[in-house]
Amino acid sequence: MHSQVAALIETLIHNEHSPESVNKAISELTPDDVALALESIPLTQRRQAWANIKQANRLDILVEMRGESRQLLLKELDDSEIETLFTDVDAEDLLEITDSLPDRLVDIALKQMDNKQREYYQQGIVYDDDVVGRWIDHELLIASQSIRTSEALRLLKKSTPDYTDMVYLVNRTGRWVGCVKFDKLFKAQGHEPISNLIDEECSFIRSDTELTKAAELLERSSLSALPVVDENQVLLGRFHAGLAMETWRLEHEAQKMSTAGLNEESDLFAPVKRSAATRGIWLGINLLTAFLASAFIGLFEATLQQVVALAVLMPVVASMGGIAGSQTLTLIVRGLALGQITRSNLKSLLSKELKVGGLNGILWAIVIGVVTLWWFESPMLGMVIGLAIIINIIMAALSGVLIPVLLDKLRIDPALSGSVILTTVTDIAGFVAFLGLGTLLLI
Repeated sequence: MHSQVAALIETLIHNEHSPESVNKAISELTPDDVALALESIPLTQRRQAWANIKQANRLDILVEMRGESRQLLLKELDDSEIETLFTDVDAEDLLEITDSLPDRLVDIALKQMDNKQREYYQQGIVYDDDVVGRWIDHELLIASQSIRTSEALRLLKKSTPDYTDMVYLVNRTGRWVGCVKFDKLFKAQGHEPISNLIDEECSFIRSDTELTKAAELLERSSLSALPVVDENQVLLGRFHAGLAMETWRLEHEAQKMSTAGLNEESDLFAPVKRSAATRGIWLGINLLTAFLASAFIGLFEATLQQVVALAVLMPVVASMGGIAGSQTLTLIVRGLALGQITRSNLKSLLSKELKVGGLNGILWAIVIGVVTLWWFESPMLGMVIGLAIIINIIMAALSGVLIPVLLDKLRIDPALSGSVILTTVTDIAGFVAFLGLGTLLLI
């Protein structure tokens, strides 16, 4: 499949496309593959390629595009094109793209919907985009708890949505009662009430549950889907394995991009000014932290002038603290994401990480001290850097635990900003420890 995407990208970049050739290539690819190909070409050629895509395929492709890519493309379309594009939009698709649409375009899309889809949209839009209530699948098998098995079997013959292995039962008010798995249904007698077949172990997901938590609940259930209910136990829809896999994929991609201060919705060929502004913010933050570290170094200017070896060895201290801190930070961020870290185990975890930092600090202090002694033939300098290494690695362990926990409490993504703060803390701690000890013991 990757070779087909690459071939489509090559064709589109070199403008070797007619409507027939483009749509033939698209017919062999999924909408997300086509979206990927469009995002991989410059904006001018992307607009030309879009004009050659069949109208029937455009909406599915648009939904699969990243937020920024979608915005850039929609800017090029006039209102009549947008109205045509949204003719067949359903609630799930509109909820997927609504954050990247201005209100005017959302209104246009809503006018194209039937009442049922509009109701689904209004039901989902009240939830944040990281909550399962926003991403409910409404294609599911629902039956009254009062019917017989034979009636439920006739229901199966009509249509069976993907990721379906059970029938959901509701009462007269639409409240969820339970679920009946297909294997029990097929083995039962036709006259038997379906309520007798309810699986007592079948669980549900509250509509206000976070997406990652919902994916975990589904994984533990060993089912392909779980019902989603509101606070009144009214059945709203379901959360299935396809949505769970998409949740994990987006979560993984977001974490990778956030380490560089980027958004997973960023467009590869976004305008230069927009990209420069986005990245410039994080470069500016990094510059401020670098100046802060430099200010602490400036306090020891006289010491550096007298002992040049300290300036030579400073990167060693900073590097060791940075690596040790990032190891702890990564571990804690993962623990927070998995819900493993609580107030009750934080103290024990901090104690363990400090012990690990102390052990590694002593080990590497000896190694670096010996190398420094051999290099500069100064036992005192070897002791100074050894002590500084121990202090900095212990400080890195402390910061690696406390910084992400604090950021999480403040509702700031620790994967996004934790490394910037950690680097600043370990740099300052390392420089102050190294140069301070150098001032006391060498000058």
